[in-house]
Formats: sequence, structure tokens, C-alpha cells
Amino acid sequence: MVSKKLCRAGTVALAGAAAAASAACLIASLNPHVVCTTSGLALVYTVRDGSGNRVRVLRTGGVYQSSTYLGDRRMEPVFAYYRAFDRVFEVRPKAHRILAVGGGGFAFPKLVAAEHPGVRTDVVEIDPAVIRIARRWFYLDDAVALARASGGDLRVICDDGRAFLERDPDPYDAIALDAFVGAEPVRSLATVEALRAARRALVPGGICLMNVVSRDGGCDVSFLRSVVATALMVFQHVEVILATDDTHAEEDNYLVVASDGPLGLPDAIPYDSSFLGDVLYDAR
Repeated sequence: MVSKKLCRAGTVALAGAAAAASAACLIASLNPHVVCTTSGLALVYTVRDGSGNRVRVLRTGGVYQSSTYLGDRRMEPVFAYYRAFDRVFEVRPKAHRILAVGGGGFAFPKLVAAEHPGVRTDVVEIDPAVIRIARRWFYLDDAVALARASGGDLRVICDDGRAFLERDPDPYDAIALDAFVGAEPVRSLATVEALRAARRALVPGGICLMNVVSRDGGCDVSFLRSVVATALMVFQHVEVILATDDTHAEEDNYLVVASDGPLGLPDAIPYDSSFLGDVLYDAR
């Protein structure tokens, strides 16, 4: 006869083994990869969204930096704010030369390659490890081939975004600024001096788009207020739209759109002078 104590011990052992097996299966299903980047360790793994679609994510500094669907939808952005960048073609339908500062998983350049034939996109990414991640797991090379097949191009430049802008490149129709280190924005791309460099790199009436993320679960928008105030020091027109993804993001994303030409976004969030925060300058 087996004692009750042994039975209980056996039950606990079986439960522990089952939990360990379940955890092992979960880890295997995520298909994780750890990569060293200049800003620390990055984790690439696969999850499922609310509809059961497989989504590969890039996570650094405890936050999602980018994502991609797998298979036929691999050129389609997962996060709402990447889709919001595409609003540039609503305001400037004939835009054909675009600069994106900050590569990550190259979600917005992939969308341009898939949906806007003939457009030339330059992407400046400071971290060569991030570029390698995008090529291996986020279909960057597929997007390059797609862009070129349509008569456009997708060029990847490993460089510091601010330094690239200050070299006065040939002008672009639009510039998308989306550079983060973990959850922290790259402040050197949000100052008056940086936006002046961006304005010089735009054609007359060109558009500068900036992704800005809230803090404290959406309660703290102080950086957004400062970015808007700073942009108004450089551009004649500055509008803000909400680009939050309730499914995937813990914070709110806002797209700040600036230009010397009229914008007229129908869903722009109204604000007045009391909303404006401190203007951001380079350290002096």
C-alpha cells in the first residue's frame, strides 16, 4: 500500500513536471532569439494577437520596438502608429522621396514599398545590429526587392540620424522621425536645432512627422507638449493626431505633423497656447 504522504508527493512532482513541460512548450512556441545591440540586449520572439495571427516582435528596454506579421501579411504594419505615418500620402499624394530616421523592424518603409509603387525611401538606422535583425527576422530584404520591382527603392543607411540631417542631404518630400532607445525618445532629434536641420532637408511644403509616446499609462504628455512647442518654433503649421494601438501598447502614441504648407488633417486634436510645453534646445 502506498502512503498518503507519498501520493501527495507524487502529485506535487507530477504537477511540477507538468508546469515545467508547459513552460518549455511556451518558450518553444515563442521561438525566442537574443541579440546584442548598442543599446543593450534585444529579444525577438513570436506571439499571437487577439485574432490568432502570428506576430513577431522586437523588444528592447522592456518595450516593443517593432513587430511584423508573418507570411502573406508581412508588409502590413501591426502597430497603429506605423499605419499613421502613411497619412503623409493623404496630405501630399505625390510624395515620391521619403526619409525615415529610426529603422527598428522597418514597418513603415515596408508599408511604403508594398502600397506606394515608385516611391524612394531612405532609412537611417544608427545600430548595425538592428539592421541585421530586420534583415533576418523582419523581411527587410523582401521589402527592398518589392520597392525596386515597382520602380522605387528602399535604401538602408547605417548612420546617426541627426548627423545625416546636418549634412544637408538632397531634399525629401517627407521625413519620419521615429528613433527610440527602449522607451526613451532620442532627444537630439526633437530639439529646435534638429528640426531646423529636418526643415532644410525638406522640399518647400514638405512634411515632418514625429512619433511621440506618452508616459505613466497615458497620463503624462509633457514630452508631447514640448515637441509641439518646439516644432512651432520651426514650422508654420503643426498638428497632432492620436495613433494609439489599444491592443499592443501600454502607452498612447501621438503623431506630430509639421510643415510650412497647410495640413488640414480632419482628425487633428485641437490645442491652444496653454497646451504648449517647454521648447527643447540642444545643451548649451
